[in-house]
Amino acid sequence: MVPHFTTALTGPLLALERRFLENVPAIEQWLRGEWQEHTPPFYASVDLRNAGFKLAPVDTNLFPGGFNNLNPAFLPLCVQAAQSAVEKLCPEAKRLLLVPENHTRNQFYLQNVAQLAAILRMTGLHVRIGSLLPEIEQPTPIALPDGHELLLEPLRRLGAESRRLGLDGFDPCAVLLNNDLSAGVPALLENLHEQWVLPPLHAGWHTRRKSRHFTAYREVAHAFAAELGIDPWLIDPEFGICGQVDFHARTGEECLASNVDMVLTRIRAKYREYGIEAKPFVIVKADAGTYGMGIMTVHDASEVKALNRRQRNKMAVGKEGLQVTEVIIQEGVPTVETVDEGSAEPVVYMIDRYVVGGFYRVNASRGIDENLNAPGMHFKPLAFETGCSLPDADQGPDAPPNRFYAYGVVARLALLAASLELERSAPPPSADGL
Repeated sequence: MVPHFTTALTGPLLALERRFLENVPAIEQWLRGEWQEHTPPFYASVDLRNAGFKLAPVDTNLFPGGFNNLNPAFLPLCVQAAQSAVEKLCPEAKRLLLVPENHTRNQFYLQNVAQLAAILRMTGLHVRIGSLLPEIEQPTPIALPDGHELLLEPLRRLGAESRRLGLDGFDPCAVLLNNDLSAGVPALLENLHEQWVLPPLHAGWHTRRKSRHFTAYREVAHAFAAELGIDPWLIDPEFGICGQVDFHARTGEECLASNVDMVLTRIRAKYREYGIEAKPFVIVKADAGTYGMGIMTVHDASEVKALNRRQRNKMAVGKEGLQVTEVIIQEGVPTVETVDEGSAEPVVYMIDRYVVGGFYRVNASRGIDENLNAPGMHFKPLAFETGCSLPDADQGPDAPPNRFYAYGVVARLALLAASLELERSAPPPSADGL
């Protein structure tokens, strides 16, 4: 289930896209075999970068917050995929509790919650939204820009032993988190029994690490590359880890600089192998968290030893004001894509194991070697070109349906890596709800 999109995208012809197009049956059979062995997360979004010579994921979010940015044409795919996910995990489900982030003023995010709830309701579920905010003490309607309202209700522990989560008069079969738990697991969510919690609590950023995800992704990418006979580097970003950094105290600089130099050395070797004349760079970012916080572009190891106070302050704190002590040094993948004269990167959305849509993150104030998830960004929805779910073999490898098929393939590899990551980090069932 990989949709076709329309796009004004132009860019270099990728030999990688041609290889994907020539091996569609083998790709789909390989992925199908993997999904027989591994359970995908309920949903995910993957940020991709297309350098023309390389196509790789740079971030995988297990609590995606941009369903409002998908083109309405994707709604049928979203509903079908959500039905598949619900039936697989909880076939008898009738009621679902959606737990969002603690935002009441971020209108874009609240529209995401409303769209996600609408998708789930169309699967036949009775959906209500429970808030972790202590100030939500009674059902509270929040006005949305489109004229609709979102009703937030206070969460409650239910039953004589208070081992289930719900709302007044609402005992759900399953709890869907759209809250990434960056600040930890709230007491209300701990020690739940006889309810599915999706994604599982250990998928939250309080325990999850990007480095573990990309370690799993490397395993997936190498197995997939062997299947297709390609160099795994074409779909896999190099990375290093530095786990004891204090940007304020300026400790850990040697660890950071040596890892930056190591990753840059590897990239330079690959650039020489492929005759790439671009200047290599790395992205240094917090090993946990989202929202584009704690990120910088580095072209030389000396740069991380010469950070000014403003740069150190920016890198030192992540979401929820948490101190950044662990960073991943990731190969920078420049983007060749532009939309509305701004640098752009595709974001692919998946529910269960299906691609259900995507959009471009566009930022006209950022360069091709910079993080685009920053002030000034906007989103450009991707629309269907046809109702088909397969690439078009009669068109060239860089034709829009085929380019987006390639994006869907790499995004699904990242989704498979997330499955491995969650399997390996899962605590004993009694400690994680079910």
